[in-house]
Amino acid sequence: MPADLAVIGLGPYGLPLAQAAVAAGIPTLGYSTGPEGSSLSPAELRRMLSRGFRTAVGPAELGRVRTAVICAPTPRGADGGLDLSQMEAAARTLAARLRPHTTVILESPVHPGTTEDVLRPLLEKGSGLRAGRDFHLAYSPSRVDPGNRDFTPANTPKVIGGLTPACTESAAAFYGRLTDKVVRARGPREAETVQLLETNFRHVNIALVNEMAVLCHGLGVDLWDVIRCAETKPFGFQAFRPGPGVGGHGVPQDLTGHAGRTLRMVELAQQVNSQMPRYVIQRAATLLNEHGKSARGARVLLLGVTYKPDLADQQAAPAHEIAIRLMELGASVSYHDPHIPSWSVLDRPVPRADSLYEAAADADLTILLQNHRTYDLQGLSVKAQLLLDTRGTTPTGAAHRL
Repeated sequence: MPADLAVIGLGPYGLPLAQAAVAAGIPTLGYSTGPEGSSLSPAELRRMLSRGFRTAVGPAELGRVRTAVICAPTPRGADGGLDLSQMEAAARTLAARLRPHTTVILESPVHPGTTEDVLRPLLEKGSGLRAGRDFHLAYSPSRVDPGNRDFTPANTPKVIGGLTPACTESAAAFYGRLTDKVVRARGPREAETVQLLETNFRHVNIALVNEMAVLCHGLGVDLWDVIRCAETKPFGFQAFRPGPGVGGHGVPQDLTGHAGRTLRMVELAQQVNSQMPRYVIQRAATLLNEHGKSARGARVLLLGVTYKPDLADQQAAPAHEIAIRLMELGASVSYHDPHIPSWSVLDRPVPRADSLYEAAADADLTILLQNHRTYDLQGLSVKAQLLLDTRGTTPTGAAHRL
């Protein structure tokens, strides 16, 4: 069966789009751009295959679809900016097979201007076609929230910015098959900047509440109670909660080195959030000392080493740095995570606890880094000798909170 849609890049942005497309009855072709940091369970893959999904045998198949969406990862590069190499490689691969009247949409996180200044020239040079005349070109920021059961692609509005009004309408017609609401931006740059604002909004607000956590601990104030009260305000406030660091695939962008512009608040937010693993270690060492123990030789159990609860994704999870710093202090580190069967840090395997309660009872310190749904926090607070809760999810008074 021929595919209507090609999803190029089967990582954290492409796989959810492919899943939504086949669920909507759209025959979908998946094309991998390389190691992309996300995977499907066997059951999820079987479900997608039964609904019309298949992976491309070769790039030639990309020339037989009506819509192609580029979802290649754009991780942070060595210079701190976004690495567009996988996106550019995907564009070249598609360009060599691009046919007239195809709708091409970019969903990868990029700097404003990338669709017009980087993607468009690659597609036009490789195909001999002209964007806006021979094929449609648009940008739509990915709004994937892995594991969110309340907001799915079907009920999450999709923003679209096309190179021309006709490009916007062509992209809107495609996304209208997936979602209840399509929002039209003035153009690709506005749509790209939506992604920039949404990602940075998250990081800046997490940084604010992380700073509040450090401040409130020093003042002897219960920040979690402060947040509980503050979020009753029906306007002008949105609750964010502190944590041991910020993980995930959404890279904050301060635009350093891009068109000579810098978002100073985003730069500061990155500094604040990047210091949180170090603050967790400081709190852990202090707690051990207060109970007559040294970090050197202490048995420390880390609970939840993924970046988000109930997912098997460790992208940029703060657990990695926290484990390294504990090891540098001479602590004996083990972990438990129902979603991660094995874990290595600095190329050394970290022992995995088989029995959660026994491991917590045996450890000198247990640090809750991620609050997976399967964790009985009340039971853990009883079993653990000493529990540091970085997520504020244990019952009040049952643990030391961040």
